[in-house]
Amino acid sequence: MRFHANKLTLGVVALGIGIFGVWLIFYFTNELVENLPEKIRDRLRPFVFVGPAVTLLVIFLVYPTINTVILSFRDDKGNIPCLRETIIVNERERSVCKTEIVNGETVEVKDYFYLGNYDYAINNQTMRIALRNNVLWVVLVVGVTVSLGLVIAVMVDRIGRWESLAKSVIFLPMAISAVGASVIWGFMYFVEGKPNRPQIGLINAIIVGTGNKPIDILNDTSINNYALILIMIWLLTGYCMVILSAAVKGVPDELLEAARIDGAGEVRIFFSVIIPFIRGTLLVVITTVFTMVLKVFDIVYTLTGGRRETEVIANRMFRSFFNEGDYGRGSALAVIMLIALLPIVFWNIRNLRKQKA
Repeated sequence: MRFHANKLTLGVVALGIGIFGVWLIFYFTNELVENLPEKIRDRLRPFVFVGPAVTLLVIFLVYPTINTVILSFRDDKGNIPCLRETIIVNERERSVCKTEIVNGETVEVKDYFYLGNYDYAINNQTMRIALRNNVLWVVLVVGVTVSLGLVIAVMVDRIGRWESLAKSVIFLPMAISAVGASVIWGFMYFVEGKPNRPQIGLINAIIVGTGNKPIDILNDTSINNYALILIMIWLLTGYCMVILSAAVKGVPDELLEAARIDGAGEVRIFFSVIIPFIRGTLLVVITTVFTMVLKVFDIVYTLTGGRRETEVIANRMFRSFFNEGDYGRGSALAVIMLIALLPIVFWNIRNLRKQKA
């Protein structure tokens, strides 16, 4: 009880220092700028308000990113490894550190661009499974959630007074954390291994009730990835539906009526009028879901821990960092995730610029 009270006190104090600290920074820097000549004052004032935010971004985003890239070329302890060479000792090959003579002393030659961590990420069998699974997650979750969210958004827009209730029910899973959702679905996937005992997992209870044998869903490598992906789809469909529903409501009624007068059916209107009109919002939703899915971790860690061919890059990165203490390898995996995100971000920026033009 005392421990929790101390944590609460610490949280309140930190919140207070954060809020009043930022206010004091703005106040005093603004006072300093006010005492400067008018020309200099007008040029510096924007930086007074932008400066703290930029500083925080540099400290907590830019610097960690650069440091992660540097660490990805280091060994498991974060040190610069030596450049290795193969020599023959007693008719056997041995890999040793390459040395050179500097000022009369023998020193190891450092490998400043060590690629062993990236070699692991590309050629290791576990990492290949993780990469394959990440592609599967991205394709299925992004495709299904965005498509299903858009279809539901269009449908609930036409059900009148029940629209709010339907949206609330579909959006409800978003109020649950990924770990909480994993626990809920873990109970649904549960299989009772002992004979003559009832199945308490909903899915296996239904399977057994229909006269079939229970399935160990999370241990069956042919379906366990799809079972985990289903949880993410369940969580994110409501989010996609709410955002896209707001965009669909922005489609002018005159545009829809004109399409109907021209003889277009509802399916044609959906693909030729609604989707092109909400294209910008659609791109934002796709980008957001893509980012969420690419760094998926909670669901896999909670239910399988990456075992039985369910490994993903984020879980592998976590295990490298915190379970194995291999900072170089974990950093390399983080860099790979960053590189994988860049194309979709640039694509989104490019399309937004086209819309503004």
